[in-house]
Amino acid sequence: FSQLKEGDVVLDLGSGGGFDCFIAAQTVGETGRVIGVDMTPEMIELARQNAKKMKTFNVEFRKGEIEHLPVEDESVDVIISNCVINLSPDKEAVFREAYRVLKPSGRLAVSDVVTTAPLPDYLTNDVSKLTGCIAGALTVDKLESILAAAGFGDIQILLENDSRQLIEHWVPESGVEQFIVSARIEAIKPSSAATH
Repeated sequence: FSQLKEGDVVLDLGSGGGFDCFIAAQTVGETGRVIGVDMTPEMIELARQNAKKMKTFNVEFRKGEIEHLPVEDESVDVIISNCVINLSPDKEAVFREAYRVLKPSGRLAVSDVVTTAPLPDYLTNDVSKLTGCIAGALTVDKLESILAAAGFGDIQILLENDSRQLIEHWVPESGVEQFIVSARIEAIKPSSAATH
């Protein structure tokens, strides 16, 4: 959120009940706007109810998939997301869509988990691990190559090694923290970019 400024148009991928959207809305102010996209009608309804309760008028919630964003080309300044992209079976499509909707010089600033070593079969084959943001994690190299292929530049993947203590509690006694770490993933759409 420190990268957001007043007047920005912000898009939250997988916005859930809207928590991150409401924080972003305060930062971008009345001249800014926040769009939350979620695929579940229940979460969209909850987020809209929360927005009414909080009297937050510069936020809107749209039902849609992050692989097919219901957002106009080159209309967003910053994309945020918190451990949602890993859940997508088509991460290439997610980042192509992110690139499409960002304005030239727009920023991707998401948080997710990455793998630092190959996941053992007992983790990748368990559906509960997949829905828990683990089995869908990519290596840093793979993530960088997908972002570059989508057109992004200035790619930075910043590992947060202290997150391993938290990750350890996701699946106790599995050793998952040896393979997974939280990361801040940042990239820029070049200023001269045209939509692919």
